[in-house]
Amino acid sequence: MPGRAGTGSPGPIGAPRLPAARGQARTCSLPCFAGLGEAAPSRPTGAAPGPRRALKAAEAVPGPGCAEGRALAMLFDRLKRFSVVLEGAEGDAAVAFSPGQAVSGRVVLELAAAARLGALRLRAMGAARVHWTESRSAGSSTAYTQSYSDQVEFLSHRDTLLAPPDNGEATVLQAGRHEFPFTFQLPETLATSFEGKHGSVRYWVKAKLHRPWSTVKKVKKEFTVIEPIDINTPVLLAPQAGAKEKLARAWYCNRGQVSVTAKIDRKGYTPGEVIPIFAEIDNCTNRVVVPKAAIIQTQTFIARGTKKQKKSVVTSIVGDSIAAGKREVWHGRALKIPPVGPSILQCRIIQVEYSLKVCVDIPGTSKLLLELPLVIGTIPLHPFGSRTSSVSSQYSVSLDWLSTIPEQPEAPPEYSAVVSSPEAEQSLAPPCRSELGGMLEGPFFAYIQEFRFRPPPLYSEIDPNPSSDNIRPRCMTC
Repeated sequence: MPGRAGTGSPGPIGAPRLPAARGQARTCSLPCFAGLGEAAPSRPTGAAPGPRRALKAAEAVPGPGCAEGRALAMLFDRLKRFSVVLEGAEGDAAVAFSPGQAVSGRVVLELAAAARLGALRLRAMGAARVHWTESRSAGSSTAYTQSYSDQVEFLSHRDTLLAPPDNGEATVLQAGRHEFPFTFQLPETLATSFEGKHGSVRYWVKAKLHRPWSTVKKVKKEFTVIEPIDINTPVLLAPQAGAKEKLARAWYCNRGQVSVTAKIDRKGYTPGEVIPIFAEIDNCTNRVVVPKAAIIQTQTFIARGTKKQKKSVVTSIVGDSIAAGKREVWHGRALKIPPVGPSILQCRIIQVEYSLKVCVDIPGTSKLLLELPLVIGTIPLHPFGSRTSSVSSQYSVSLDWLSTIPEQPEAPPEYSAVVSSPEAEQSLAPPCRSELGGMLEGPFFAYIQEFRFRPPPLYSEIDPNPSSDNIRPRCMTC
């Protein structure tokens, strides 16, 4: 079938005709990353391309005027590394900080060749977020999903590490490694980092690199914050105790009573410590019961006045079975705390609490549960020796004068020799502050004087100095 003049070569019946200039390459005005300035690959001799394939190949071939794509591809090749490094970090491990501490680091930028950059900005963020959904029913055939979300911001810090020039032009950085240091202060009140099923507490540092004729390059580095909880306080050192009882019933039949009494030394513990449990379980039923103890973690998420809880068992122990009418006593049964996160008690939308539960499995009825509150802290219990040494180091006194006291006991001096001489009274008194040269830091009563005299004679019913017979006895009425 003959083709029309000026419209190109004829094609198959029913196929659309191509424009006469389909062999020419079109100029690409979009960013391209491959085949810059190259021609379309040629097909083998004798193989005629289809009309649609030929049209797509002609449109995809970049022309010599694709400057935007060439510049963008070169910029991607020049940026070899873009990362955030925090001081104290080892590799990709997370760094832990405390509230009120300074966070320092640097943004590392490594270029393979000179590149034009717009600005480099830094932002530090910390927030607690919760989110969950619940299915609701408004009738027999109507159902909908209710969403609950909330957020609390703890940290927000912005900084510009590389500012654009005032004339609006880009900054040219030479090839090599470039570091931009930064530092910021954490607030005094922060919640501990946490990852839960319906919420989280996260802290991170994000850097943004702005470049001409290109998208913004971003990099993010997370870090951990641990709120210190000192268990060496009167509230957390107080013992915890409780008692509970339950009447076992089955099919309206009374099978007896089970009672449990438990006590622990204190309320505050740290991971790795052992909790000694003192408990007494009385089984007055006609069934065999089994006592157990477990540490329970309760995660509470709050949004829009609604709470969502998730409970999980951290660790547990199982006691020996107690026969009917018998009693079991735990004399400090050990329960070790595994590595867990500390308690979160000061966050408005996320709370993490712990408790010690002593339960008794009763066949045929529900369990008997006794719960004692726990607080998992970060600062462990101070032993008596370390606390004494810390106090003595804080209130140090020069005790060199004690070395002059003889080791062997000596007879006590006469009373007249002690009270008649002012110099003797002054020698027996503790040294004054001026003599110590300002070394007496603590209270004055902290000074303890030591004497090593011979002890007094033993008590005797016989008077060693009897009265004379010629002395007239005194009248009690005179």
